[in-house]
Amino acid sequence: MNFKRMKKSSFFFLCSFLLSTGSTFAQKAPAPYGAVPNKNQLAWQDMEYYMFIHFGPNTFTDKEWGHGDEDPKVFNPTKLDARQWARTAKAAGMKAIIITAKHHDGFCLFPSKYSTHTVKESAWKNGKGDVLKELSAACKEYGLKFGVYLSPWDRNHPKYGTPEYNQVFANTLKEVHTQYGPVFEQWFDGAKGEKEKNQDYDFKLFNSIVRANNPQAVIFSDIGPDARWMGNESGVAGTTNWSTLNTDGFGVGAAAPAATVLNTGNEDGKYWIPAEVDVSIRPGWFYSANTDDKVKTLKELVSIYETSIGRNGNLLLNVPVNREGLIHPNDSTRLMEFRKTIDASYKTNLAKGKKVTVSNTRKGAQFTAANLTDGHPATYWATDDQLKTAAITIDFGKATELNRLVLQEYIALGQRVKSFSVEYLADNTYKTLDQQTTIGHKRILSFPKIKTTKIRVNILEANACPVLSEIAVYNAPDL
Repeated sequence: MNFKRMKKSSFFFLCSFLLSTGSTFAQKAPAPYGAVPNKNQLAWQDMEYYMFIHFGPNTFTDKEWGHGDEDPKVFNPTKLDARQWARTAKAAGMKAIIITAKHHDGFCLFPSKYSTHTVKESAWKNGKGDVLKELSAACKEYGLKFGVYLSPWDRNHPKYGTPEYNQVFANTLKEVHTQYGPVFEQWFDGAKGEKEKNQDYDFKLFNSIVRANNPQAVIFSDIGPDARWMGNESGVAGTTNWSTLNTDGFGVGAAAPAATVLNTGNEDGKYWIPAEVDVSIRPGWFYSANTDDKVKTLKELVSIYETSIGRNGNLLLNVPVNREGLIHPNDSTRLMEFRKTIDASYKTNLAKGKKVTVSNTRKGAQFTAANLTDGHPATYWATDDQLKTAAITIDFGKATELNRLVLQEYIALGQRVKSFSVEYLADNTYKTLDQQTTIGHKRILSFPKIKTTKIRVNILEANACPVLSEIAVYNAPDL
């Protein structure tokens, strides 16, 4: 008998035994709860902030909704520079640009074969220009994603209001989705004129065109299917905001659920359709010289950030292009101030790496409480399956000033938390700082500055075992 060989065999047996028994003590990852996001929705939610550009004949006529009878030659932005738009968006910290490729007036910012109301008939570049081509190239150059808005309502096209129009619009969609590179989001407006020609939109057909040519694209409308309207244009998501929604029996536009429902979503909704918050930096969507001095203040934009991204939504901020074809200096200056403020506010996570204690941790090293403050949203902490409440305490080790708290659920496994509270230690007693409902992708709490050595987050109610990826604490500068 080879004694050395026997010792080696025993060693491997022991290692195998320890590994096998260890795995019996560790738990599996929590099962997904309810509707969950697909990979494209997850990537979209991580983008958080991007630019909307409303641009077209309305820019030159001072209208918000054109009638479609405008002379296309009115469109003549003599200094148009899509690279300036992309540079501005990039410098502002935005991740993409969505452009109004076709608004309600029917005017196409590209030379469509299916319309005679396009840049081809305009005075710009003697009809040889293509705004989408220039913007798509500029987005690629600056590392931004490219998205398109196309309104199915068309106040110009002679086929609108007839059975043939849906195919005309589908053909127009296909032009855009096959000629201008990857599209990250297709934005559908549900507006339809009252007391005008009626058209029953075939969104099943429209969505199929997008899916066939840009399967990675997130499709937005009042009811998705991938992202939904927030129900208002003021930049305010619901204080309760579920990423799930029941859409069976509903439609786009007037047939959509009530704005109050869109604002909050449906708890345990059948489909994962997170909210996008669209708002303009000016009073209107299209540029008007009359609003040059009415650009939203820095304080207003920070508030919008906290009530959109900070309430489980994405922020789509409209920055209209002026008649020259440029973003006005008043808008770009404010965007840079906004970026600087947000960067300063969320630069230093005071909780990162600090000691975390929890009331329960799911067995397994991958579920440790340290994941909550490691700065990596891909890791997460979870409790045992049967638990739907929990307490999480962060010890700063010394008295620390703070005025922001950011919470994130690991939404790949669904949205679970129904209510939570936050406490801070003062005079050896925990005092309530705030109590709220949903968390989702990101929840930001903003409050007057406090000084404390510990904070405690209490998950008061969850629909399944809590699964959180991050807790971050900041001391944002006063505005």
